[in-house]
Amino acid sequence: MPRDDKAATVAELAEEFRTSNAAVLTEYRGLTVSQISQLRRSLQGIANYAVVKNTLTKRAAREAGVEGFEELLTGPSAIAFIKGDPVEGAKGLKNFAKDNPLLILKAAYMDGRVLDAAEVKKLADLESREVLLAKLAGAMKASMAQAASLFAAPLSQAARTMEALRVKAEADPSVIGGAGQTKEENPIVHAVDEAIAAVDLAVEEGVKAVEHAAESVAHAVDGLLHHDSAAGSADAGEAAGTEATTEASTEASTETESTTESEG
Repeated sequence: MPRDDKAATVAELAEEFRTSNAAVLTEYRGLTVSQISQLRRSLQGIANYAVVKNTLTKRAAREAGVEGFEELLTGPSAIAFIKGDPVEGAKGLKNFAKDNPLLILKAAYMDGRVLDAAEVKKLADLESREVLLAKLAGAMKASMAQAASLFAAPLSQAARTMEALRVKAEADPSVIGGAGQTKEENPIVHAVDEAIAAVDLAVEEGVKAVEHAAESVAHAVDGLLHHDSAAGSADAGEAAGTEATTEASTEASTETESTTESEG
């Protein structure tokens, strides 16, 4: 490969690393061109699956600041650069590997660290982003309903207390007359004090419930959507990703199953 072409390929691969939410390294030894094309179609809209040269990919990884990935680049290598949900991408690869055992999931790079094969499979076993978002929405709804209940219950109790006092006063006006009674002995004062205490308790418990719900939501969203931080720059790398995929298709059709490190 001419030097200029190699430099262009390294730049494209480095951009793929930078703009992907995850990169899953696979070995495709024994897969046919038709099977690789089928895998690409199954990952369409989720990931770009590219057959890569090991030496050029090592240079690209260094350029992109990817650490711990170079020593894994041995043998016939192909990388799924996942642009969408990493869970969905890992699921797609794992499902394809079930029907095509020659596809081996070797490792992945995500969130600044390398995942081994076992961790990639665990990632594939997680629930999808959509399911987790639905559960998150349900948890938020339940938490807010609980907060509303905590606010309402004491206030309802205070209202019932005041209503009971009103009914009693209608039957016996002396209960609020308070002749000869101190402020502490006056039942209406006690009722108001109880109402105020109930409201204070409702506010305190309600605030705690809402704060807890907010913390839970923030934690869940952070864990679920952290990979979206690269979404803004993904569009900028789309053209480069398309070119890299096209080149990978050409390589897949010309390389033999015995691709070696020296061929890079």
